Amino acid sequence: MSHPLARMLFVSLVLTTAVHAADTDDGDSPRILKDESQLTSGSITVKGGKLTYQAQAGVEVVYLKDPKDDDPQPKNDKGDQPPIPQHVSMSYVAYFKGDHEDPRRPITFLFNGGPGSSTVWLHMGAFGPKRVITANDSHSPAAPYRLADNEYSLLDASDLVFIDAPGTGFGHLRGPDKEKAFYGVDQDAHTFANFIVQFLSTHGRWNSPKYLFGESYGTTRAAMLAYILQTEKSTDFNGVILLSQILSFDNSADAPQFNPGVDQPYVLTLPTYTATAWYHHKLPNQPQALEPLLTEVEQFALNDYWRALSAGNTLSPERRTEIAGKLHAYTGLPQDYIERANLRINVGEFEKNLLGSDTTTGRLDSRFSGPTIDPLSKEADYDPQSAAISSAYVSAFNDYVRKTLKFGTKWTYKEGIDVERNWDYLHQPPGATQKVPQTVNVAPDLAYAMKMNPNLKVMMNGGYFDLATPFFAATYELQQLPIQPALQKNIEMHYYTSGHMVYAHEPDLKALHDNVAAFIGKTHEP
Repeated sequence: MSHPLARMLFVSLVLTTAVHAADTDDGDSPRILKDESQLTSGSITVKGGKLTYQAQAGVEVVYLKDPKDDDPQPKNDKGDQPPIPQHVSMSYVAYFKGDHEDPRRPITFLFNGGPGSSTVWLHMGAFGPKRVITANDSHSPAAPYRLADNEYSLLDASDLVFIDAPGTGFGHLRGPDKEKAFYGVDQDAHTFANFIVQFLSTHGRWNSPKYLFGESYGTTRAAMLAYILQTEKSTDFNGVILLSQILSFDNSADAPQFNPGVDQPYVLTLPTYTATAWYHHKLPNQPQALEPLLTEVEQFALNDYWRALSAGNTLSPERRTEIAGKLHAYTGLPQDYIERANLRINVGEFEKNLLGSDTTTGRLDSRFSGPTIDPLSKEADYDPQSAAISSAYVSAFNDYVRKTLKFGTKWTYKEGIDVERNWDYLHQPPGATQKVPQTVNVAPDLAYAMKMNPNLKVMMNGGYFDLATPFFAATYELQQLPIQPALQKNIEMHYYTSGHMVYAHEPDLKALHDNVAAFIGKTHEP
């Protein structure tokens, strides 16, 4: 990155004995999966102090229901094996400060989203003791990649458990209709809940201060987990930390054209369009400071712009032209293009058109840009930021987990899988008797958890240049939570001059670490 790690020192890792099963793979595909893990130890010196830790990499088997609740099924007369129970091995890497695990320390469960993503991104970019160094807002050079000691690791404030989603990482699924059993909004959340309570039992951490940290779809999952763990597992959490939040998918501006009459995605994404155009110097009247401009745009979006969109086909031609002129001033897009688009620009169209036909801006981080795949396409064909850094993250982790953590030598690590064709998008919110036929909205889950546990604190973190989960949409969602005014004080919000993965920008990684560490520090009794 463009900002050097001035205070970062070297980490020395010392192998210790393995726990549980050894990391071997005989090439067979077992009928019943099993827990496996490997323990190593290490130390890191940050800001003049030495921080020692234990690292455990492994897979933990999770069942939909306790298999011991059922009587064992014998083989039939033909000697056939009984049916395989539905279960999944979920891979993880856990870090514990010190030379042994201390149950008095806070413990944070971290996960990325997708759905269908591993947690390599939070692990290697944000809070693990090692992080990969990538370019600030451009494509990182190919290997060899630089893996550095992470002076912003969250291990100083909490023990950490990075969890890969079912089927990703080193994990596998077993049993009849296994995709149907684990791939879905509710199925995924219940599987994570079972993993967490099982981990708490295995590691003796039931009485530790506990936190959830979700990024992207992981924020959707975290909202549901707070509710499930509290109501079904009788487990209060101290805090829920949301990074690049999306609770209501009606607010996504990826494809709002398929949901006419619901105009809020255009409204809530406009400030991010403005921030992006400001960064690339595409605004007709470029101000020096970003934040005052965003405040102005937010007011326009919630008032004049939303009213104009709500008018639909009754909007007068004169008013349409006036609003288009303001949108031109706030986005840098040509006014005639905005009028032809009926004042409604989705994310893909904005990415494709802001910098002209030959250059596409990033979706996850709109500071990035790259060559357009098809200059004649209507929308962007790829995400330049994802293309710019994915190889660095995945390559660095594959090297690190095998050489340093001594796990998965003969296994394949899946950084992400395509679950869309098997994903159940319906959700059963609190109070509903069944899954409801509407776009996913887990705000009721988070609100219910906050009411049931009025001490639960919520922290939202968003990047100004995130077109995937715009920061203003996240703010709006939390302001719309159906909770009492007194509970609003339990929510805090932080904004950063970066995108979806705010930690890809080193100054924001430092700010994110400091904000999250302070949040953890003030939300549990020492």
